[in-house]
Amino acid sequence: MFIDRSELIKENFAQLHYGVAVVDVDNDGEFELFVAGYGAANRVLKWNGSAFIDIADPTLADIERQAIGVAAADLDGDGREEIYVLCTDVYAGRKRFGDRLFDFQSSKYSGLGGWVDLFDLPQNADSLNLTAGRSVLALDRKGKGRYGFFVANYGGPMRLYELDNEGFLADCAPQADLALVTGGRGLIAAPLVSEALDIFAANEQGANFLFQSQKDGTFENVAALWGLADEAENGRGVSLFDEDGQFGIIYGNWQGAHRLMRRGQDCYYDDAPPEMAAPSLIRTVIAADFDNDGELEIFFNNIGEPNRLFGKRSGVWIQLPIGDALDPFGLGTGAAIGDFDGDGRLELLISHGESAPQPLSFFQTADQGNYWLRILPLTPQGAPARGATVTLKANGRIYRRIIDCGSGYLCQMEPVAHFGLGKSAAVESVSVRWLDGRSLVIENPLANQLLRVPYPVVR
Repeated sequence: MFIDRSELIKENFAQLHYGVAVVDVDNDGEFELFVAGYGAANRVLKWNGSAFIDIADPTLADIERQAIGVAAADLDGDGREEIYVLCTDVYAGRKRFGDRLFDFQSSKYSGLGGWVDLFDLPQNADSLNLTAGRSVLALDRKGKGRYGFFVANYGGPMRLYELDNEGFLADCAPQADLALVTGGRGLIAAPLVSEALDIFAANEQGANFLFQSQKDGTFENVAALWGLADEAENGRGVSLFDEDGQFGIIYGNWQGAHRLMRRGQDCYYDDAPPEMAAPSLIRTVIAADFDNDGELEIFFNNIGEPNRLFGKRSGVWIQLPIGDALDPFGLGTGAAIGDFDGDGRLELLISHGESAPQPLSFFQTADQGNYWLRILPLTPQGAPARGATVTLKANGRIYRRIIDCGSGYLCQMEPVAHFGLGKSAAVESVSVRWLDGRSLVIENPLANQLLRVPYPVVR
């Protein structure tokens, strides 16, 4: 399946790499890979038409911190995403140094500007996160196109950072009923048991959480009710899959049984086949259509042992040949996907670290002659509408995707709904549903294109 093209990353030196987020860092309309560096520089990898080059300025490179998790979202409503970098210098509990929240601020005089860490500003000193954490995701809990950052802390309360009415950072987790204490690991957000954004948190040394949105900005943990607590296991990476109009949850358990949780009428149930469930030293989990055949593949990234790839054939999940991404000696920590060269096929970046410094790995797939369609919904302010639902009708089937808020493990995928179409270019319709309930339908869009879908304005 995967072909190693790591030579496309210039200056790909060995270091401790962790989380990866796909974000338009330089605001040129194209997405870059922000790679967290642990005790080393963060990297911003930009595709220049022939290779990836590092465009991180000294502020974003931030060699002073031990970065681990990363996510992007439009926190201040200016149409440009901010970047939250979760830093951790201890395994659990209280840490010495806080996280970073990078905001690009333009000069009102010159039009130029630069990146500023909002946590460094005096008015935000009291909000600093001084608890070790792992993953972070974007959360628009009120459906207004204004995001916060939800942090899965380890050994201290989870956090939800939003801007208050005065423009100061505030931890809103207590008022949202999200400030639970556990060994936080992986996060996803999607309409799992409600029509709003619910949050699934895969945890370690304690039960998982399923925070059901109460549609008023608050949440209730209903993991046990829905069969997702899994309290005997230690969660890691997590992703979503679409099946029969419902979102299922795939997550890995560290040296425990991995789960393929299908949505039933009033509960989730595990339907992982033995090869998929088999324990491993798992980190990131990604579900995506890498070969554009119209079926999702599931990628398991392990640390220090071979990776795995699964696909559905004749309605049954089976293990697939993975090609160069087997990576048996890779110390995988994070991974992310995106179409950076614009050929309509997803690429895969794997970051390595923790146990020893290693270079990044970058993989492409061969062209199978399949059609595709990519949808990028935007907020009213023009930023990626993370959390929006995109539904596509084609080939007598219905496909659904969530614009990623945060997933994998420590990571965040590109904010694009990617659909493989197989050998048929015909698409009946695409519909986008934003978090405030507003929707838009596009009839018979042409295949093999990226559609940017602005927020619909009612006149």
